[in-house]
Amino acid sequence: MPEIIKCIIVDDEYVAREILENHLSKISSVGVVASCKNALEAFNTINTEKIDLIFLDINMPEISGLSFAKSINKNIKVIFTTAYREYAVEGFDLQAVDYLLKPISFERLLQAINKYLNENTPIKNVSVKEIISEKNDFIFVRSERKMIKINFCEINYIESLSDYIKIHLKDKTIITRETISNIEAKLPKKEFIRVHRSFIVSIKSINSFTSEYVEIGNHEIPISRSYKNEVLQRLESN
Repeated sequence: MPEIIKCIIVDDEYVAREILENHLSKISSVGVVASCKNALEAFNTINTEKIDLIFLDINMPEISGLSFAKSINKNIKVIFTTAYREYAVEGFDLQAVDYLLKPISFERLLQAINKYLNENTPIKNVSVKEIISEKNDFIFVRSERKMIKINFCEINYIESLSDYIKIHLKDKTIITRETISNIEAKLPKKEFIRVHRSFIVSIKSINSFTSEYVEIGNHEIPISRSYKNEVLQRLESN
């Protein structure tokens, strides 16, 4: 196992490559050798550089990620990245290390790196460069066929709609296909609090609260019984 994992990113979407590069820049045991927009660029890179790991999009023009994975040296490991869950079975049939669904969170990426390292230690033990100081103050979510950047400071509250969520910003609302539990894991815990199985609120956006609801602007967000003690304790401590 090399001291630094040399990897490349292969994805035809610029934003998707940027998100992965940003996540990987925080992990000191990983070095990004190249960011490629298609399989041909990736092929040229692995023939000139020693590559340990490829983050490979599946749905690409001309040569798909699955076809490319079948053609490369089996010593090069693959972590598939895609927005399409239905490719998972074929991806694992190719003995992929992991299969990441977009949008990819930093926490989920760390899990995949841990699989590659074949370690049983918690995620937090992975060597990370000063995550506290470098951690993003934004996330990307997929909406209307594109990845949209959302700054945490712009979020008022988040509402669950089954397999979708509504992200209520200060000036607009964004709907994305995501579960509220998954989005909760991506938010900084000091700035957001779950008040109901269907609602997460920004603590800074709360105007007032009672034991039954929090008020954000003209909206009253209910506090459910199962979350009440934790919510009131946190809010009163602030």
